[in-house]
Amino acid sequence: GKNEYDLLVIGGGSGGLACAKEAAQFGRKVAVLDYVEPSPQGTKWGLGGTCVNVGCIPKKLMHQAALLGSALKDAQHYGWNIAQPVHHTWSVMAQAVQNYVKSLNWGHRVQLQDKKVKYFNMKGSFSDPHTIRGLTKAGKETVVTAENIVIATGGRPKYPTHIAGALEYGITSDDLFWLKESPGKTLTPFVFNVSLECAGFLTGLGLDTTVMMRSIPLRGFDQQMASLVTEHMESYGTKFLKKCFPTKVEKLESNRLQVTWKNTDLGTEETDSFNTVMWAVGRAPDTKTLNLETVGVKTNSETGKIIVDASEATSVPHIYAVGDITEGRPELTPTAIAAGKLLARRLFGQSSELMDYDNVPTTVFTPLEYGCVGLSEEAAVQCYGSDNIEVYHAYYKPLEFTVAERDATQCYMKMVCLREREQRILGLHFIGPNAGEVIQGFALGIKCGATYPQLMKTIGIHPTCAEEITKLHITKRSGLDATVTGC
Repeated sequence: GKNEYDLLVIGGGSGGLACAKEAAQFGRKVAVLDYVEPSPQGTKWGLGGTCVNVGCIPKKLMHQAALLGSALKDAQHYGWNIAQPVHHTWSVMAQAVQNYVKSLNWGHRVQLQDKKVKYFNMKGSFSDPHTIRGLTKAGKETVVTAENIVIATGGRPKYPTHIAGALEYGITSDDLFWLKESPGKTLTPFVFNVSLECAGFLTGLGLDTTVMMRSIPLRGFDQQMASLVTEHMESYGTKFLKKCFPTKVEKLESNRLQVTWKNTDLGTEETDSFNTVMWAVGRAPDTKTLNLETVGVKTNSETGKIIVDASEATSVPHIYAVGDITEGRPELTPTAIAAGKLLARRLFGQSSELMDYDNVPTTVFTPLEYGCVGLSEEAAVQCYGSDNIEVYHAYYKPLEFTVAERDATQCYMKMVCLREREQRILGLHFIGPNAGEVIQGFALGIKCGATYPQLMKTIGIHPTCAEEITKLHITKRSGLDATVTGC
């Protein structure tokens, strides 16, 4: 018989909601099915997905709270009389952030209602290629059929289950942003961007924070920049245990957590106690309950992610996937939103435009932010060979840092270019205040194929940090170094 909906989206995160709302604009009958499985520690949240609830939004707000702490120190140099010591109250910040997130949850519900998109607060699984079985928290079942189905369930943080006590006593970023009380002395093992970001704002809020890293920081990012980020964090007060990995977590009578780890450099075993251990070992696609194998949706056996083509189509006609759950796509909210909208337009709006995943800008919100677009230096060398690239770079000092006498040792930028002819820019990397705002503007130029000579003809806005990018003229290959100031 006739399917009940033209489009059913499984997953109420950034990509899924964008796809559903866009499809509704074309007058189609659309439904969204979303359910948040509580974390192992019992944390749960509302509609909106990772970004809204346990990702970009609360992370940026808590990062801002830490930046305000640094600004209070700077303010005294600018004539502001601020009583010392300054004290931060976690519960006040957490309540404000959580209230804002809840307002976004409600906003998404209202938008779906306004666009006449049916919302099911249910966990979904495939019964057949066009049929989804939805199950409520209370166990009530609803069967929904649809002509087209989009999977957009995203991912959830992984636990290192091979480490004794990890699951019982540790938390993840799913829990950190919803803590009502301060996490206290915190250890975050493994160095993905979320662990550095969280460690950065925890340090900035005055908490004793340690990062444990077995190998390199920020895997997948430019490693020179990643090293500068961690160097700044160390000078900022975050502790680093390098070449170390945890082996077990035990709960003491005091309720503190005793962590045992191995130091691979020294060949020793060490211990310390913490109030909180936050794991950051990557994310796993949330596909367990979808029953994908029944309908033949193919996944990568190693990552568990869904394999899609350039049009976001899976191995089954009329079943699509967008966002973090898809293989080979950046795990970023803006790409998921754009991919979801474009998919809806292709399905219902007579469009043929595909999502372009090249040169997507991003930022790591560490105390000194790191923004980038395009290729890392390592990736450029791998693609084109070291003899075919030129790297322009400079250290600089933001004008804001001068009066406050802040250390600018790690404020650095570099541009990776092709050496031939017009010197097309392959990648731009920037460490400094407001890195995301700086990189966003330059991303347009790089997306349009900007070259080094074109950038050198661009007049900077004085006196800004972004202006320094328009003055890059020292090549890394020459071994020279440059330090420029914001004025």
